[in-house]
Amino acid sequence: MTLKIKQFSITFLTLMFSLTLAAQAGKVKIEQDSDIDKLLEYKKDIKTTKVFKIQVFQSIDPDKAQREKSNFLNAYDKWPVDIVWNTPNYKVWVGNFATRLEADRALLKIKKHYMNAIIFQPKSDKK
Repeated sequence: MTLKIKQFSITFLTLMFSLTLAAQAGKVKIEQDSDIDKLLEYKKDIKTTKVFKIQVFQSIDPDKAQREKSNFLNAYDKWPVDIVWNTPNYKVWVGNFATRLEADRALLKIKKHYMNAIIFQPKSDKK
């Protein structure tokens, strides 16, 4: 009797296994509105991510800020550099870092020449 139960169990498991394998084959067809692709492209263009920058210098004299920007570019040409005017100071800002970790790594290198450099997130004009 136990032999018949074992044979039945093995036959049953083999049949279930083969049915399971056959059930895995199939095709999936996705139908979506064409406007979804447009929205995805539009979202790529919108800058919703926050960026980190490093401020290396500030002065009320625009000529000093320009000189410091040139000095920075001579020492480090790896990152973009901008001069930003925030009343009453001209500030030299470096980089567009996507993550704080990336900005921290750059700050370690920059601090060798610019001891007062700081990391910050600029305020966005968009609301």
